[in-house]
Amino acid sequence: MEIRRALPQDIRELLHCLKMKSKYAILLVFVISLVIIEKENNFISRVSDKLKQSPQALAEANGTEVSPAPPENGSLASLQELDAAFSQLRSHLYNITLQLAGDGDPGPRRHVLLMATTRTGSSFVGEFFNQQGSIFYLFEPLWHVEKTVTFLPGGASAVGSALVYRDVLKQLLLCDLYILENFISPAPEGHLTPFLFRRGSSHSLCEEPVCTPSTKKVFEKYYCKNRRCGPLNITLAAEACRRKQHVALKTVRIRQLEFLQPLVEDPRLDLRIIQLVRDPRAVLASRMVAFSGKYETWKKWASEGEAPLREEEVQRLRGNCESIRVSAELGLRRPGWLRGRYMLVRYEDVARAPLRKAREMYRFAGLPLTPQVEEWIGKNTQAPRDSNGVYSTCKNSSEQFDKWRFSMPFKLAQVVQDACAPAMQLFGYKLASSPAALANRSFSLLEEAEPAWVT
Repeated sequence: MEIRRALPQDIRELLHCLKMKSKYAILLVFVISLVIIEKENNFISRVSDKLKQSPQALAEANGTEVSPAPPENGSLASLQELDAAFSQLRSHLYNITLQLAGDGDPGPRRHVLLMATTRTGSSFVGEFFNQQGSIFYLFEPLWHVEKTVTFLPGGASAVGSALVYRDVLKQLLLCDLYILENFISPAPEGHLTPFLFRRGSSHSLCEEPVCTPSTKKVFEKYYCKNRRCGPLNITLAAEACRRKQHVALKTVRIRQLEFLQPLVEDPRLDLRIIQLVRDPRAVLASRMVAFSGKYETWKKWASEGEAPLREEEVQRLRGNCESIRVSAELGLRRPGWLRGRYMLVRYEDVARAPLRKAREMYRFAGLPLTPQVEEWIGKNTQAPRDSNGVYSTCKNSSEQFDKWRFSMPFKLAQVVQDACAPAMQLFGYKLASSPAALANRSFSLLEEAEPAWVT
């Protein structure tokens, strides 16, 4: 006591203040503890009440069926029974999710990209996926992007174009079809357009509910061939894409496989890439027919005594072959990001055994091959000779794939062989040493057996 009296007055007041604050702090902690304990008691009480509910009441709330009611005490016999009840509810919700996602294979959602170049048979092979009812298929949607990017002031570099293609492709695979409104010309109004390129080549865009009633005085540049539909409603198309179980897309405008790595690694996508290749001699022969105006120089040079072939034309051919070869070599090396995601297919193998190759492609994609697809392949690979138009997907495939050999001048084939030899060697295409060898039906221009990489 003597010590406390000896303390200055201000020190004593400070100690008293601290003492009072400590009391209030203890009181506050006590009150908070009471509140927490009360909440815990309420929570435990609610859980206990839930445990005492009969399975019948629990099932009625969840919309599930149950076995006969337990004894009157109503409590679940064990935690295992509670776990079983929740498992049943989880299964019920999963089934509802599948119904909302649409009919079809209840497996994971797949995204398939058919990657090719012009005149390689990609329209024909794309039909393998277009004919499957649970697949939302798009035919060359990047055509609109190419038209817009090409006509930008100064154009765009190859790398720049590839990046734009990749970003648009990602959105399309995710069913964001609105991205195309930035490239379709004239621009859609109210999400309606009659100008989506080759709309009729996609079953999903020509069936209910995307096929809306036709509109008078509306010029349909791209229309559904088997039924009359109004302008394409992009909103309805996007909804149809989301309802389908899988998505497939065919394009001839992406050649650099390495640019697709971000798509393969995107957790929202389960992307499988099928690269389709064809003998470059056959590709050139087909392009000279389909795009006659662009290949006037080649045709004049192939005729005796006409103008010489320009070097830039040969360099363009060599560059195309090299880009295809580089992408294929990357895929065949099977880097970690591409493992199980890449398949290389020769058109000639598809033409000789279409159903077998279709099964292999579907197996690679993790999709079921339906009877409808098999029926379409049977009908469209044994077509009459006069049905093989330039853009037809109806072909007598076993007779058509090497028809070019008997019309191509040998010196034209030599130019292609010189420019594309590395790619031809990789893909198993033999070089013809003479005009007789080129036109000899008994001489195969393919390796006797499919290359080891063919699966």
